[in-house]
Amino acid sequence: MTKKRKRQEDFQKVKLKVGKKKPKLENATDTTFKTKAIQIPEQLKEDGVLPTQNRKLNIKDLLSQMHHYSPGVKHNALLGLKELLSQYPFVIDAHLSSIISEVAAVFTDKDSSVRGAAVHLLQFLASKIRAEQIAPFFPLVSAHLSSAMTHISEGIQEDSLKVLDVLLEAYPALLTDRSIILLKNFVELISHQQLSKRLKSRDKVSWMLSVNPNRRVTSQQWRLNVLTRLKKFLQAVVDGSSDTEDEGLQEQKDNSHSVRTPICISWKLHANNQQHIQLFESGGLRPKINSSFRLRSLTSVMDSAEKGLSSAENLKGFIEIIIPLLIECWIEASPAQSAPILGNLLESESQQLMQQVLSIIHLLWKLTKRHDETYKMELWLRMNYLVDFKHHFMRHFPYSLQDTVKHKKKDPCKSNRNCMKSSNNIDHLLLNLTLCDIMVSLASASTLQTDSGWLDMIRKFVTDTLQDGSKLNSKQVNRLLGVTWRLMQIQQNKVATEPLIKAVYTLYQQRNLLFPVRTLLLKFFSRVYQKEDLRTQRIRSRSKVLSRWLAGLPQQLALLGLRNPELSNQLIDIIHSAASRSNKELLQSLQATAARIYDPLEGTLVLLPAEAQRRLVQLVYFLPCLPASLLACLSRCCIMGRMSSDLAATLIGILHMRSSFAGWKCQVQDNSVNDVDYFSFLFSTLIGFSREELTSLQGIRGKPHISQTQLSPIRLYLTDLDQFLHHWAVTEVICHSLSTIPSQSQCFDILQTGICKYLVGLVVIPDSTAGSVLCAINKLLDQACIISENLHRFLASCCYSLLYFLLTIDREDAEHLQKRDMLWRSCISALALLPRLLRLMLQSLQVSRICREELPVVAQLLRLLMQHGQLRSHMITNEFLVQQIIKDIMTLKSGEVQEQWLTDLHYCFNIYLASHPQTPGPINTVY
Repeated sequence: MTKKRKRQEDFQKVKLKVGKKKPKLENATDTTFKTKAIQIPEQLKEDGVLPTQNRKLNIKDLLSQMHHYSPGVKHNALLGLKELLSQYPFVIDAHLSSIISEVAAVFTDKDSSVRGAAVHLLQFLASKIRAEQIAPFFPLVSAHLSSAMTHISEGIQEDSLKVLDVLLEAYPALLTDRSIILLKNFVELISHQQLSKRLKSRDKVSWMLSVNPNRRVTSQQWRLNVLTRLKKFLQAVVDGSSDTEDEGLQEQKDNSHSVRTPICISWKLHANNQQHIQLFESGGLRPKINSSFRLRSLTSVMDSAEKGLSSAENLKGFIEIIIPLLIECWIEASPAQSAPILGNLLESESQQLMQQVLSIIHLLWKLTKRHDETYKMELWLRMNYLVDFKHHFMRHFPYSLQDTVKHKKKDPCKSNRNCMKSSNNIDHLLLNLTLCDIMVSLASASTLQTDSGWLDMIRKFVTDTLQDGSKLNSKQVNRLLGVTWRLMQIQQNKVATEPLIKAVYTLYQQRNLLFPVRTLLLKFFSRVYQKEDLRTQRIRSRSKVLSRWLAGLPQQLALLGLRNPELSNQLIDIIHSAASRSNKELLQSLQATAARIYDPLEGTLVLLPAEAQRRLVQLVYFLPCLPASLLACLSRCCIMGRMSSDLAATLIGILHMRSSFAGWKCQVQDNSVNDVDYFSFLFSTLIGFSREELTSLQGIRGKPHISQTQLSPIRLYLTDLDQFLHHWAVTEVICHSLSTIPSQSQCFDILQTGICKYLVGLVVIPDSTAGSVLCAINKLLDQACIISENLHRFLASCCYSLLYFLLTIDREDAEHLQKRDMLWRSCISALALLPRLLRLMLQSLQVSRICREELPVVAQLLRLLMQHGQLRSHMITNEFLVQQIIKDIMTLKSGEVQEQWLTDLHYCFNIYLASHPQTPGPINTVY
């Protein structure tokens, strides 16, 4: 009992009572703790240096997320980058290297959404980053692009074409620098290598088209996508070449008659050493140095990989790889041999693939012409590919597009029509023209007999296309004219070229042609004309169609007017080129249309810009005859101010060279410019106003257009400053032309007759006309000239009216103040040259007839005349008249306080006239 009781005491259970807390155990752990809040306000603030986007992530955070394993995180990081960079564009420049490297790295990401976001971001960056900024990092971008194009995943390959599109659009020059690597990538996208058994010993690899059933698109559609990008890439290579040429109508390298911009030389500036003229030996605008040495280009020091397609070896290697693959693509897309009913009809997708095949070959052909040994390259192409091209390309030529006709329920009677028909549109035309361009480049004059079969097919197709009346765009016309030109070069006899020229002229006669199309046609005809002119210098056998085209150009120019200045400039250039070659048909047409071209109101001359006006003025020199009606139009063009004074001076100089007064040693063309008509032109241009305009001016009264004085019967019409300056500049040229006429006395008599007939008797005369007449009189007058009394009185009235106008100009009138020096010199020169003119003017100063307000003006005029050195001797001769005028002024001012102007007049008279020994006495003795 004792042991049992003890064991129970050791393990005795504690009884808990209700409402009492449980006692703590001796080995219990105290789990209570206390907490306090930690304040870190600096970490909650936004970064003050780096901007953030809506999710509060800066550029570093977003770039770090690009390495995350989750596709969603990377996708959101790309979207955040685009959002951040669009809000803060300056971040791009600060972190350009990191942005480019991270974005390029996800070109090969496994997730398609990440790759799509990367393409969108790259497209956004391309619009913000210039080529020179991204150039240092472009090798990295190109490397990632190559990795994506050659990736094992089909989706990555497809998305790599989208990246390629963005880079080709934004940075074509940078992308083409790595052409060799990318071209190999293009080949690997559509084909795979196959080691040929026959070529095992030579270690050469052949390529064959590959088929991948795992792609989302068909094999033909995939090849179309790849070839479309390859064509864009080759186009960028061609455009980046140094010798860029327009396809179709490109100028040959040996053509020395290509159009060059002429150098405009001003002989006045050259004579004053203000313009330097640099001449080169037979160089035009580009210097040519006679040297047997040739500078080595920079590409010669590069290796073959760096040269790219600029190396003939690399270009041949790529052609050997890609042409067989393109032919295989063509065979798959071409019309089936087992369906002769369809003939040459093509499905839309097949037509697109065939178009890309031909476009690539055409671009490769253009690259072959950029090398020095073009003839050897063309011979190599002909030997290797002409047979295949004739067999595959020309077998079903020409090709057309087939459409599926949709049945119309409203018209059941038409339901039995064929489902397939040839399209009436011209979508297939570019395919055929590209094929023609490729084939004719392989032919030459030496191979004409061998190639006559397929050349006749091309010639017939080109002729029918030009004559069928279809509306063609500029790209089609450019390719069409290129083929036509090549055909004309292969067979240069008139029997073969005349139908082609006639067909092009048929297209040229269509109405409402687009401006680029019309421009291409003009260039073609101009080039044909220049080529024919060189060939027919010894044997004149011109094309009738070409002569008809030339004869219609002046009429087209007159009808065109200002509707299309660029087209007008092209017409003028062609007309000028043919006129300088004395083309008979064109000169006759130009003569018949000259009145409309040089009409002063609505003619082509006054409507076009200054440069075109200059070319039109130069055409006047080539006109066979210059009748009086045409000279009247040219005179109005000179004085109306719708062309510059310098151009008017050029026109006057050309007419002077065409006149009999130019001093030619050889006989001038008969009836080119009649002497009477030439003087009429000079006089009309000198006056500056037509008879109708002078008649209408006679009814104008009062200020601000009229300057009137009571001492002269002539009132001055005040012209605008621009009109005055233009008229004055033309007047100086007219005076120079008049002064070069040998018989000055007869020339002066003609001028005097014209003034007396048309100006004497007028009440209102423009100020520029009065000044121009005085200027011409000063230029022509010599001792043998006899001036009539009517002209004397007219000139005296003009002088006083002009001098009165000059002395009464307000200082605030800046427009008329600029006329003062020119008109003052003309008046003083005339008064000094003609003493009787000064006497008549002084005799007309009858101050008793004028109002008191005009007396200070008369006194100032007398004071200025006495002070002038050239007139002092004449004023001494007329001292009595001056004394009488002063006496009359004193009589009118008697009994009044003597004003300052009257004191100044007394002083000048005593200094310059009364003190002279020949004078009868001082002025005080007169009064």
